[in-house]
Amino acid sequence: MKYFLILTFLVSSILFGCSAFKGLRKADLIEGKDKNTYESFGKKYMISTQGEATTKAARFVFEKGGNIFDAATAASFAISVERPHSTGIGGGGFMLIHHEKSNHKEAYDFREMAPRMAHKGMFLDANGKQIKEKSLTGPFASGTPGLVAGVLEVHKQYGKLPLEVVMEPAIKMAEMGFKIYPALEVATKAKAKKLCSYPSSKKIFLNEDCTARKAGTILYQKDLALTLRKIAKEGLSGFYEGDVAKKIVASQKKYKGLMTLKDLKNYKVKKREPVVGTYRGYKILSMPPPSSGGTHIVQILNILENFDLKGFGAQSAKSIHLTSSAMQIAFADRAEYMGDSDFKNVPVDTLISKKYAKRLANKIPHARALSSKDFPVSMSKIMREPEHTTHFTIMDGEGNVVTSTQTINGWFGSSLVAEGTGIVMNNEMDDFASHVGGVNLFGAIGGKNNLVEPRKRPLSSMSPTIVYNKEDKPFLALGTPSGTRILTCVMQTLLNVLEYDMGLWDAVAATRYHHQWKPEEIRIGPPFFDKDVEAELKAMGHKINHKALGCKIQAIMKNSDGNLHGVSDPREEGMSFGI
Repeated sequence: MKYFLILTFLVSSILFGCSAFKGLRKADLIEGKDKNTYESFGKKYMISTQGEATTKAARFVFEKGGNIFDAATAASFAISVERPHSTGIGGGGFMLIHHEKSNHKEAYDFREMAPRMAHKGMFLDANGKQIKEKSLTGPFASGTPGLVAGVLEVHKQYGKLPLEVVMEPAIKMAEMGFKIYPALEVATKAKAKKLCSYPSSKKIFLNEDCTARKAGTILYQKDLALTLRKIAKEGLSGFYEGDVAKKIVASQKKYKGLMTLKDLKNYKVKKREPVVGTYRGYKILSMPPPSSGGTHIVQILNILENFDLKGFGAQSAKSIHLTSSAMQIAFADRAEYMGDSDFKNVPVDTLISKKYAKRLANKIPHARALSSKDFPVSMSKIMREPEHTTHFTIMDGEGNVVTSTQTINGWFGSSLVAEGTGIVMNNEMDDFASHVGGVNLFGAIGGKNNLVEPRKRPLSSMSPTIVYNKEDKPFLALGTPSGTRILTCVMQTLLNVLEYDMGLWDAVAATRYHHQWKPEEIRIGPPFFDKDVEAELKAMGHKINHKALGCKIQAIMKNSDGNLHGVSDPREEGMSFGI
């Protein structure tokens, strides 16, 4: 296989003048980490996650005789412990699965839901102006958590081992503690002031003087361990009813929040039809609304299918210009149309149609940056979306796939831990538009379809994605955290593989960029692009912003010989493992 790949690369270099790879710039490894931590090969199964302990939890379950769905359950609960600043059982997410035996392709939506007493004016003052902090910190920021319900639903449908076995690694990690790693220390420092406002949060994550605990010290989450034990023993009722539910609601009431026992008991997981598209003959499955990710990944790829990007080269100014422009157009449509399809009509079929994409492609000038004035959506409709999320991907040799993005939204969510539970509550209510023109955490554009309504799910960009080869077999699965950049980072990784013929390591490690219509700039992550390329982009009228995107792609590819190739993004702590 190794020699075949080398031969393929040499032939490609001859045929295309090495244009696709010329000057390819890639992210460096995390200092002190070996490449083998981030890249792995195997036949039986492959795991790529954002946490070393999470990958080991999934491995533990496989070694106990569990299947891929047991492993995904183990990873979901383990990552909730290992990355408490990014995700947790007080949050929610999406999971895309391919079940080879039944050929089921299912999208599980366990996104948080607005409480029954939520309303569209809840984040506005008497004058109709946004109260920004109210949707970010404290009880009003939290939607009803869905993660436990979603993960347990998948385990109930397809799991093999008892829940108590599957959750054992997460419970032990919470109880016995683990060493704080640099990214967790950074997040804790950033949110220390808010965490300090709540005694239940302070006692877990901060020192007595409200400073962040240093990397290398042990983080214990003993209350969370007890909560996880209840879930392992009692299932859904261990979280959504009984003692844990009462403590969540008591915490909400203490700080005058809206969530009730009825909200928790009535939470529903949604099983949705994935968004389906194609690119150069490959079938792509991704998340439907209330995620905007799948729709706009397909839309952007449809637009780009009209251009010879490979001929221009992966990191040429021409390819970057065309790809950024396609991103711009998609984000304008995101603002106008996207929301929870249970509440609003979202024209997904039109947005992902090849005919519509062709018309959009014709609007892109070949040597000039697009302007917001080229689009009909009002620039006053502004909202933002947080980047602090997690992702894992698992694939087995039988052809089954699970890829899932999970989150509590911003770092440490609402900053409020429900007292006596160890549960960090999400701040997903900030992903709604507070009003048309309201601003939340990220700078993406939003509008009326994403206003707050009772039991509605906020708009997301989370994009767990599976790609099928021309024999209709899954061969690539991936996803990432990072708010609105999720869909563009996933889309670029797909382009790197499907258009530019990169190997998976290069496809994940390659420099990435992002354009979301507002602000009008191409945001480029380190190590950035060649200076001449950036000068050419500026000459076209593009503004350049050198700033990390925050994406941490977790990807697995099945090669034609049946070998599995896993890559965990080298930009942060993570681990890929397979046998």
